[in-house]
Amino acid sequence: MTPSDSGFLAIGAQRLEYRFIGPRPDRAPTLVLLHEGLGSAGMWNDFPEKLSAATGAGVFVYSRAGYGKSSPVKLPRPLSYMQDEARETLPSLLEAIGFRRGLLVGHSDGASIAAIYAGSHQDHRVGGLVLIAPHFFTEDSGIASVVEAKKAYETGDLRARLSRWHTDVDNAFLGWNGAWLDPEFRKWDITDFLA
Repeated sequence: MTPSDSGFLAIGAQRLEYRFIGPRPDRAPTLVLLHEGLGSAGMWNDFPEKLSAATGAGVFVYSRAGYGKSSPVKLPRPLSYMQDEARETLPSLLEAIGFRRGLLVGHSDGASIAAIYAGSHQDHRVGGLVLIAPHFFTEDSGIASVVEAKKAYETGDLRARLSRWHTDVDNAFLGWNGAWLDPEFRKWDITDFLA
């Protein structure tokens, strides 16, 4: 399949929003951008266009289920949501867009997903990873930031600011925040994938 510039991909039961900038996978390497825990395809703003112009590569961005205009997820999210994305959704998505060669570029949760994918799949099409602020295990400072985000969402303007980017802002925020604040999430650790 040669993806159009934007639209939705059906991956399993999910309907995922996406944008494709620059040359398609049959003409150039593809940089697949994986957004952070409260991100979406739209929140990358004009970064994909600038990245494509600077590198000559195609840039593919998408909103994971529960984010942007993608289908919502059932709450509460499983604590393995990043592993699930890397093992189940991302392989199917790469096939659906005709990925041939390139890099996975992840930010925060997206960086963790990229690391899990690389550590659990022998995919010679992926030439490397760009990991921006990844987390490999749960840290107290990270949990403290998530607690502050919850306060800002409930009493500040965070909900209003996020509603610009997410069709179902509660699904996006509560899915992410609820997983991180679950006491069992303190055991979350993906360092085995780094070997």
